[in-house]
This record gives sequence, C-alpha cells and structure tokens, in this order.
Amino acid sequence: MKMNLIGWLAAAGISLSLLTAAEGDGWTSMFNGKDLSGWKSNDEVAGSFTVEDGTIKVSNGRAHLFYVGSDGAAKFKNFEFKAKVKIAGTEQGSNSGIYIHTEFEPTGWPSKGFECQVNSTKHKDPKKTGGLYAVKDVLNTSPVPDDQWFDYSIKVEGKHITIAINGVVTSDWTEPEGWDPATALKNMPGRKLGEGTMALQGHDPKSLVFYKDLYIKALP
Repeated sequence: MKMNLIGWLAAAGISLSLLTAAEGDGWTSMFNGKDLSGWKSNDEVAGSFTVEDGTIKVSNGRAHLFYVGSDGAAKFKNFEFKAKVKIAGTEQGSNSGIYIHTEFEPTGWPSKGFECQVNSTKHKDPKKTGGLYAVKDVLNTSPVPDDQWFDYSIKVEGKHITIAINGVVTSDWTEPEGWDPATALKNMPGRKLGEGTMALQGHDPKSLVFYKDLYIKALP
C-alpha cells in the first residue's frame, strides 16, 4: 500500500508544521521532543526539568535550564524565538520565565540578561505573562488563561525587544542610550542587552509549566 508524505509523517509521529519550521527560513529547532540534548540544567533543585509527552516539563523547584546547542556554546545577539507554552492552573498558580542574553550560572536567578515573564493568572506575583520582567511589565491580568497552549514569541534587534503572545505584542521596549541597570533596577545590575543564550526558569515547588516547539532564528 502506498502512503503519501503527510500520511508517512503522521505515522512517524512527525508534525508537518514542525518539519517546515525546522527546515525553512533559517529556524533552528532547540528541542527534539525526546530528551534534553542541547540543554544544560544547573540542577539547583534536581529534577526540575524533565521530558514528558514531547514537552519540557518544569516543576519541583528553583533551577534554570540553559540552551547550549549542539556545540555547547550557543550564543545569540539579534534573533527571533518562538515556543508553545502551557501554564498549569495549580491552586497557587504557576510561575516561570524565559531568559535572553544570559549565561550559565550554577545557582540563583540568572544575573545576566532579561527575563520574559511566564506567569499564570493565580500566582501572587502581579507581573504576568508577556512582560519584560521589571522593565516593561504586564501587570495583574495575564493575556492568556491557565491550562491552554499559547504561542510565545521574542524578537531582539539591536537594543529593541518585542514580546508577543498569540501574535499580539504585549511588551515593546528599547534600551535607552546610556542605560545603567544598576541604577534603574533594584538588584538587577546585569539587565543589559549584549549577547548570550536562552534559559528556562523553574520558579518554585508549586509551579508547573510546559514548553514545546522551541525554535530560534539568528538575525543579522
């Protein structure tokens, strides 16, 4: 029996949209859906990052998962990033984040780069999904509900950062000339654009967040 391409992809468990995104327009897949190859956890709390049903499951406690790529030295300056995210509607709400222009650190909140917020409707932190944490926040009301997959996009060009949720811009910020984060932000002296990698945040033991379909494209 002959099988067409779409049928073959379905039988092999491969999404046509994922294949297209991985092969076209310069996008690079960051997650193979099977294991954490290309990623490095600081294991501040062991077991905070696992693979479950083709997703990166974030739970268990504070830790950070840094993207290192196939050569162990991934680094980006200008780029586009996209992923699908689902925030579990736990009793206390769930909190996570996507760091940009950061680097591996063995403990603590990453001191370099910026955090793009992932935070459910119930979590006590008023800074919600789609904000550039402590810089250009989305306050009090999340643009997406709990327990649903949504698209998270980040674009960095020069000193300009844009965050979009389901295609709608939620944070748009340009780093001012002479920006001094040590003065502008309390306890965040490393919040400055330059270059670095991405990281996913495990926030606390009561938070549960899932990531899949992570892609990045370097820009000139």
